Amino acid sequence: MSRTFIRRSVFFALLLSGLLLVSCCASARVASNTDTPAPTEAPSVTATSAPQSPQWFDAELTDVVSGQTFRMSDFAGKVVLVEAMATWCPTCWTQELEVKKLQGLLGDTQDIVLVSLDVDLHEDASTLKEFAATGGLDWYFAVAPLEVDRELNTLYGTDFSNPPLAPMLIIDQAGDVYGLPNGVKSAEALQRTLENHLNPQG
Repeated sequence: MSRTFIRRSVFFALLLSGLLLVSCCASARVASNTDTPAPTEAPSVTATSAPQSPQWFDAELTDVVSGQTFRMSDFAGKVVLVEAMATWCPTCWTQELEVKKLQGLLGDTQDIVLVSLDVDLHEDASTLKEFAATGGLDWYFAVAPLEVDRELNTLYGTDFSNPPLAPMLIIDQAGDVYGLPNGVKSAEALQRTLENHLNPQG
């Protein structure tokens, strides 16, 4: 076997090894890029000064106390306390007594509105009216239509259809909605929270 042949064999063997090494490195880089996504910048947050109002703000409701129709959008520029309730719910009754006390603490202010929505689809306006009259409750009481109940669940969670949890929302003067903790809230705690939204600090 000639030396030339041996040199050529060694050369081709080294060349083949080099090509295999390069191929393996490239494959490793591809696998690495596939397994570990490239880092991305944190998404920016854009504040919207006038967000679109949810549809339930414009749903027509009937106040069983006065017989008058109203919409949540009628109270634009005011702070609104929205309570989900049902007439059969003992927790709701306890909360109603606190809201009644709150009404006395607020006095004749026109900038805070109280609304109780009956979210039990099996109850009607006459049942709710009797409940309000028996308790001497004279703020806004309305039966939530099915579409309102569904939207409340979608936007704010299914707790809002569970009256024994005493769920409540606050709509501020800009139309933004805030959930309150579940459970009975005292009149004094509600007063502080409502007035903080009416006169935000800073």
